Amino acid sequence: MGDPLEVQYVTIHGHRRAFVRTGTGPAVLLLHGMGCDHTTWAPVVEKLARRHTVIAPDLLGHGRSDKPRADYSVGGYANGMRDLLTVLGIDKVTVVGHSLGGGVAMQFAYQFPERTERLVLVAPGGLGREVTPIIRAVTLPGFHSVMGALTLPGVRQVFTGALRAAARTGEPGVRDLDEIAVIVDNLKDPRARRALRHVVSACVDLRGQIISMTDRAYLTREMPMCVIWGSDDPVIPTRHADNVRRIAETAEVKIVGNAGHFPHKEHPDEFVRTVERFIRSHEPAVYHRGRWRALLKNGAPAGVVVPDSRVVTIA
Repeated sequence: MGDPLEVQYVTIHGHRRAFVRTGTGPAVLLLHGMGCDHTTWAPVVEKLARRHTVIAPDLLGHGRSDKPRADYSVGGYANGMRDLLTVLGIDKVTVVGHSLGGGVAMQFAYQFPERTERLVLVAPGGLGREVTPIIRAVTLPGFHSVMGALTLPGVRQVFTGALRAAARTGEPGVRDLDEIAVIVDNLKDPRARRALRHVVSACVDLRGQIISMTDRAYLTREMPMCVIWGSDDPVIPTRHADNVRRIAETAEVKIVGNAGHFPHKEHPDEFVRTVERFIRSHEPAVYHRGRWRALLKNGAPAGVVVPDSRVVTIA
């Protein structure tokens, strides 16, 4: 099959977009989280590609994709994914989104239900207000200058080395710091820092997450959905999975034990088994305009409680 992470490029709307395409079979679109890129899926791409056509893009402003002054909202990203899939000749996909990518996946399914077969959300944003203060800090005025200093040659190596060393201790509160080190290394590019600030500003403010799918979760009655969360997630609280159970009664929820914010990297075999079982056991959603119209007109069923907006600081 060759290198499963061989990067290809396509220019859409004047911006170069990087992506990985590998495997054959029904299409699976993998959407990474904030500050990451397609390499976050490296432990699972080859396994998923045995039965599926896997598309793993670098979202605009991330990785090897261009980093213009552009629309970095989840709606803008959803539009970009529609356009990428159209250029690649792919009509329908199972969308798998991690963290920010989970928010984009939900928005994609909402905007383009006719192109979405199933939805797999991995520690997604959009299911509650709480989020780590590290992400909220990106919106502060001094972020660009501080991160610029931390990513200077020499300083960056020491800082990221310290993060990786802390992660190796295995303590739940610091287990994801090796991933933070990867993000910090990516932010040595000032264009990436500016893009990240725009991304965060579109999703988060000092009170927590801005975007939410809770008011539209009833639409998942027409869309098979699986939610996967690490039991020790320090970035977005695992308890947001309880919100899923309250507002999307048909969704499957899988809590991965001994995992943080990146369960697909810590337990790739279990992750792939979960995703493949979900795909096998759920027929693709079939978009029907009349049923969609009825859902929108009737709204959420009586008795469904939308989670409140209390803000809890996650240390």
